[in-house]
Amino acid sequence: MTGSAANGDDILALLRANGLRMTPQRRAIVAEIMATDGHINPADVARRVRQRVPGVNASTVYRTLDMLEDMGVLSHAHLETGAEYHRSSEGLHVHLICSRCGSEDALDAAEIEQLRDVVAQRRRFRPDFTHFAISGICAACAASAN
Repeated sequence: MTGSAANGDDILALLRANGLRMTPQRRAIVAEIMATDGHINPADVARRVRQRVPGVNASTVYRTLDMLEDMGVLSHAHLETGAEYHRSSEGLHVHLICSRCGSEDALDAAEIEQLRDVVAQRRRFRPDFTHFAISGICAACAASAN
């Protein structure tokens, strides 16, 4: 399932194959994740799922997100606002987050490889950019400060 464009039914089948019960809560969590483009934080998942399935515990959301990440369906990044998840099929990217206005951009795979090469050549260190975000000031905020 890693790196593939899985659908909700594929993910539910994967969970079942790993011996997990398909509770209404898990079904709703998977449906919410599959309906979300880009990133989503656990609190938003819980809030949206509770609209359809009242009483879903935050711990159920976190455990399900962790299981889906362990199975290669999801990845997460540590942003200034906390962990956010995205489907692994969306690929590796490094977040660029403006500390002033909160805007977000991302480095693509080729840019990440260039950054990885610079660090490796200059420091003889192979960085792992999984779960990585860079804070700074975006071009618009930098221009308005001048």
